[in-house]
Amino acid sequence: MSHPSLIVVTGGASGIGMACVQHLVARGDRVVIVDLPAQCETQAVKDMGLPAYGCDVNDEDALRKLAQQIEDQHGAVTGLVNCAGVLQKRSPPETLTMKEWDRVVSVDMRGTYLCCAVFGSKMAARGKGAIVNIASITASRSVPLHAYAPAKAAVVSITECLAVEWGKSGVRVNAVSPGYVLTPGLQDAIDRGDRNPKTIVSQAAMGRTVMPAEVANGVGFLLSDQASAITGVNLPVDAGWLVGTGWQTYDGIPESRVTSGAH
Repeated sequence: MSHPSLIVVTGGASGIGMACVQHLVARGDRVVIVDLPAQCETQAVKDMGLPAYGCDVNDEDALRKLAQQIEDQHGAVTGLVNCAGVLQKRSPPETLTMKEWDRVVSVDMRGTYLCCAVFGSKMAARGKGAIVNIASITASRSVPLHAYAPAKAAVVSITECLAVEWGKSGVRVNAVSPGYVLTPGLQDAIDRGDRNPKTIVSQAAMGRTVMPAEVANGVGFLLSDQASAITGVNLPVDAGWLVGTGWQTYDGIPESRVTSGAH
């Protein structure tokens, strides 16, 4: 095997998480989906025919019991993708309630750490494993998302800390930072006027959004033995959004130089 044989994907019932599940299954991995109970009951998940377990990633007791249940029923988990997360509506501090702030940070930061701690510690004890945490480009730039961006920055820090903590125990821990990915969540934000699609693509070096499958490709690589010497990195999959934003003060990103009829 050139990659982990049993991979748990949290938040695997939709969006980027489901794209990761589909990618991993297609290359031959055994995959277990962990998501909220209602999400695990959707027809899309049922059609995949994969083991799916309903669990709140913030419920420590339930998560520890589930980890043992998965191990008992399916064997040792050697891969983990932490994709469970929630988005945040743009809000200034004056209107962003602490209840909402706590909700976002609890799922995106605490939930990611808890899943790493529960599943990763078992990997470390066995001397083998790979973890990929889904962070965000907002972890690397100033944006008006005062709960989401700090939580995702924390995910990057958690990744770096655990990469060293478990490095000699054979567990690699990396992060992927998606850019603006065309998921139902992003579409909802566009529909309610929270994101401007023209602005998004205008600041990406490649002039487009990212597809969920493209994020899954990066996740799959970091889980595989092809990345055997890579740990503690944060891989942006953003169509060049991070490198493109600074060009807006120089009249924007250059247009394509492709000539008509070029092959």
